[in-house]
Amino acid sequence: MKAITEVAPGAAEVAAPEQELRKPSYWPFVVPALVVVLAIIIFPWVFTIWMSLNEWKVGSPIAFVGLANYMRLPNDPRFVEAVGHTILYTALSVALPLIFGTLAAVVFHQKFPGRGFLRGVFIMPMMATPVAIALVWTMMFHPQLGVLNYLLSLVGLPPQLWVFHPGTVIPSLVLVETWQWTPLVMLIVLGGLAAIPIEPYESAEIDGANFWQMFRYITLPLIAPFLFIAGMIRMIDAVKSFDIIFAITQGGPGSASETINLYLYSVAFIYYDLGYGSAIAVIFFVLIIVLAALLLYLRQRTVWAEIGGDA
Repeated sequence: MKAITEVAPGAAEVAAPEQELRKPSYWPFVVPALVVVLAIIIFPWVFTIWMSLNEWKVGSPIAFVGLANYMRLPNDPRFVEAVGHTILYTALSVALPLIFGTLAAVVFHQKFPGRGFLRGVFIMPMMATPVAIALVWTMMFHPQLGVLNYLLSLVGLPPQLWVFHPGTVIPSLVLVETWQWTPLVMLIVLGGLAAIPIEPYESAEIDGANFWQMFRYITLPLIAPFLFIAGMIRMIDAVKSFDIIFAITQGGPGSASETINLYLYSVAFIYYDLGYGSAIAVIFFVLIIVLAALLLYLRQRTVWAEIGGDA
């Protein structure tokens, strides 16, 4: 014991300098990250908020106007119309891919020859570039030369104006959005279907349940969390959609397909009203943040149905 007591203090004296040399220094790693965040994320938004508080038109002096740009928004009929178009476009662009993506996932979850190849073909639209998609669909929407009107003529239906008529332009654009992003929903739902155990289906089959009953009381409750995630991704993406709409219609005919994003672009980069455009950008950003926060809150608060809970 005496030998131990004599060696221990010496060991402590040797270990102390080593511990001092090994003190972690995290600042060399944190500082570059902070600089990048400040330069790329925080500074642009602070500058945008500052611009929104000024009347700033290209070629004119900057004048501080406070909240005047924000007060203009409710009295701007074109902005109000753009909000309505955004809501309609977002609702359809979320609902239709969810429905068709779920149906496609149920089909491709079954085992049949060539399933892997057909899955690969089905997900090809989501890998194409938006501008290329817009150019192809613009040709397909042509009233005289488009293939869509030719297909309608084969079944005896009259030709449509598609994106060239105010009443059909938004549903036509939603058709493009649905075609492109239904595969994404299918992939998410396929992940949920793959995680479902086989035992509930075997028990339901023994009890004499048909396909619809098994889908209604087993499949749908268990894939509900996956559908919620797919819907949240689609909603955030659809509400800020720009490239497809701009490349096909540029907000036309007139302003029939002008969403908030397109109106923001027109104000800032066509009319060069940077102050008012910045106010629209701030409101648009707040809208996306509120939607995302609301969806995450609902996701955490939702109690998913048990298997056969409504049976």
